[in-house]
Amino acid sequence: MLTAKIGKVSKVLVCGAKGVGKTALLEQLIYGNITLESEMHPTLEDIYVASVDTGRGGPRETLRIYDSAGLRSREQLPRHYLFFPDGYVLVYDPTDPQSLDMVGEIKVDIDKNKEKKEVPIIVLANMRSKRKDTPPSPTQPAQAQNNLADPVESILKRANDWCSRERIKHYTVNAMERPSLYEPFINLCARLHPPQTKSTFPQLRQVMQKTQKTEA
Repeated sequence: MLTAKIGKVSKVLVCGAKGVGKTALLEQLIYGNITLESEMHPTLEDIYVASVDTGRGGPRETLRIYDSAGLRSREQLPRHYLFFPDGYVLVYDPTDPQSLDMVGEIKVDIDKNKEKKEVPIIVLANMRSKRKDTPPSPTQPAQAQNNLADPVESILKRANDWCSRERIKHYTVNAMERPSLYEPFINLCARLHPPQTKSTFPQLRQVMQKTQKTEA
């Protein structure tokens, strides 16, 4: 469905807080080579090229995907990232509410600098755990164990509500599950490459011909 060959290009920037798994998402999307044991290093900037089948029956579309360095608290997206992309993928960690706050701040910056141009944006909640699951503590009450997932559900709900208000598509994905990554990028690619509308001139000529025959 996605391969690494070059074609007509739309530029997409992937950004978000430091450590939310942006590079793992892209490595899995393009190459499918990420596991829980994979060692990831902080990204300065990297570029991936993917050929995407949007399912419309035409030729594959191509995305040039820019993997940006993760942002620290109160750090803004570098200015040049606000002008060249044709679309944005904003990534956050649903176990870290500050990473969701940063997504909101990035969206404000994009809106301020988009120069009246409509720029497609999608938001990804990366469910990949930063640590392997550990067995529950025998001393921890069962109710407390059950409540451990509540903060994540709360953050996901807050993200969904915010995306609805902003009219942005929100996806819950997992960097360990490659199929979960297809839909967001295929839909984004389809928005960046809308189908060309057919000319209405042939139909107009037919109407004119019918009118001339009637008048005759």
